[in-house]
Amino acid sequence: MKQARYSTRGPVPQDVIACETLDTPEPGPGQVRIKVLAAPINPSDVLTLTGEYGMLPPLPAVGGNEGVGVVEAHGEGVTQPAVGQTVLIPVGAGTWSTHVVADAAKLMPLPNGVDPIQLSMLVVNPPTAALMLSEFVDLQPGEWVIQNAANSAVGGYLIQIAKARGLKTANVVRRESAIADLADSGADVLIVDGPDLHKRVAEATGKAPIRLGIDAVGGQSTENLARCLAVGGTLVNYGAMSGEPCSISPASFVFRDITLKGFWLAQWFRKAAPAQQMAVYADLAKRIATGELHARVHATYPVEAIKDAVAAAASGGRNGKIVIVPTP
Repeated sequence: MKQARYSTRGPVPQDVIACETLDTPEPGPGQVRIKVLAAPINPSDVLTLTGEYGMLPPLPAVGGNEGVGVVEAHGEGVTQPAVGQTVLIPVGAGTWSTHVVADAAKLMPLPNGVDPIQLSMLVVNPPTAALMLSEFVDLQPGEWVIQNAANSAVGGYLIQIAKARGLKTANVVRRESAIADLADSGADVLIVDGPDLHKRVAEATGKAPIRLGIDAVGGQSTENLARCLAVGGTLVNYGAMSGEPCSISPASFVFRDITLKGFWLAQWFRKAAPAQQMAVYADLAKRIATGELHARVHATYPVEAIKDAVAAAASGGRNGKIVIVPTP
C-alpha cells in the first residue's frame, strides 16, 4: 500500500510529507481492511502539518483525518459491514493512504453507488455548518444569517443547509472574483467585505434583523460582521483565515450586547452522545446521497502526488476542495 507520512512539522507543509510504500496490512480480530476511495485535504490538515492546529497526533503520522472507502477484507470474528460496503472511515485514521485497517464496530455504513468524493467530505465541514446554524441561536424560517468566507467549503455547505431550513443567507467574501464562484450556490446576498459592510448588508437585506453571524476570518472582519448584527446578536468564530486574532470593538459588546463565541467540531464530539452524532451524520449522508448537499472540487490527486496536493490545498485562490483519490 501507499501512504502519505510525515515525521516532522514545519512552516512549509508540503516539505514535511511524502508518499511511502509499505506492505498492505492484514486485518486483525474485530477489524476490517478498507480500500480508501477518497480523502479530502482540509485547512486543519495543513495546520497539523505546520504544527499550528489545536490537536496534534504523535509523530510519525499518516496524513488525513476524514475519508470514505469500501470494505475489502474481514478479520477474525467480523461479518459486518459486508465486503463491498462503502463506509465512513473513523476520524484520525490516516486517510491519505490506499488502505486503512479499522475496528469494524467503529464504522458507519454509507450508501453504495454515491459519488465517493462527495461522501469523503462528510465528517468535518457539513456538520460544522449544520451545527453552527442550530447550536447557538434558535433561528426560524425566514430569518437571516450572515457569514464570511462564504466561498469556503463550510461556507458552501452553510448556504445549502440554511436554504433547506428556510433561512436566508448574506454571504461575505474577500475578493470580487469570488462572487462569480457562488453565483449558482443559492446564496441570497453576495457581498465583498469592507469597513462599510454593515451599511451595504442593511440595504441588501431590507434592514432585516440578523441574529447570527458566522466568522472564519478573524481580524477586522470579525468587527465588520458584528456591526451587521442586530442588538443582542451572536457571532460565532470557527477560524482565522486572516492569520489575525478576532478584533471586535467595545461598542459592539457594551452598547449592542453582541456575544462572541467559538466553535470547534472536536469539542462538540467530546460532549455529544453517540446517538446524537449518528443522527447528525445519517441526516447529512442522506442529503449528500440525494444531491441536496454537495461541495465544489478544485482538483484530485493520487497519494503519489501528495506534495503537490498539499501545496495546492495550502494556496489561495482555489474554487473548491483538494481531494486525494488513492486509486484514480
